[in-house]
Amino acid sequence: MTRAPINKIIPLSLVDGPGNRTSIFLQGCNLACAYCHNPETQRLCNHCGICVSGCPSGALSISGGRVNWDPAVCISCDQCITVCPSFASPRVRNMTPDEVFQEVQKNIPFIRGITVSGGECTLYPNFIKELFTKARENGLTCLIDSNGTTDFTRFPELMELSQGVMLDVKAWDEEVYKRLTAGPTNSVVKKNLKYLADCNKLEELRIVCLPGEVDAEAVISGIAETIGEKIRSVKLKLIKFRRYGVKGRLQNTPTPDEAYMQGLLQLANGMGFEKAVIV
Repeated sequence: MTRAPINKIIPLSLVDGPGNRTSIFLQGCNLACAYCHNPETQRLCNHCGICVSGCPSGALSISGGRVNWDPAVCISCDQCITVCPSFASPRVRNMTPDEVFQEVQKNIPFIRGITVSGGECTLYPNFIKELFTKARENGLTCLIDSNGTTDFTRFPELMELSQGVMLDVKAWDEEVYKRLTAGPTNSVVKKNLKYLADCNKLEELRIVCLPGEVDAEAVISGIAETIGEKIRSVKLKLIKFRRYGVKGRLQNTPTPDEAYMQGLLQLANGMGFEKAVIV
């Protein structure tokens, strides 16, 4: 039976795609972005137990060499993910698509669809495919929020089930990308960018903007050159870096100023992006 580690399920979200949606966050990522604002989703818990003694509600315990989480007494204070040295969370449930969809069903009168995110949700393509099949059978739209490192051309059935992909383009220059993400290459991201545009599955583009760390100008130019006239119809989000939740070398880095963000917006508009926004 297909299972995947689920970090959390947000019943109602207005920021994870069009309309009101249920958002499912899967645990685990193949990158380690220096600016990641939810680093606790990057790795699976190694059951070291460091988080247990500091839990104020007693929701965490350790037995048989494993950390156990009791959601009934958890107060969601996030102390456990604050102290975790492994960029993980003990509050993860291994769930089947059926179990996740039982949670989704509670919200169907109020939502347009579901969005899967992470971590990096495309590490679990078969799980997503089964979940999307159930969602589509119940009249829901399905979106993928991805870092683009999974080759989507390898999963045509999943692409058919999905209305689209919200794609993070983290950097354009390969060396900038490697330094920022600790990933090997962004060639698959660029391949996916063109593929998704060509098959009209590019729901949204996202660039986290931080001067000195992200070559945002090059990303905007590279996207425009890659997808051509599709820049007129695809939404582009220019996301201000914010240090909330960030761990590591960028945790005290300030948010870029408004002049810098407006300059990027003007560049995007000048290249033909008609749906570019600063968020």
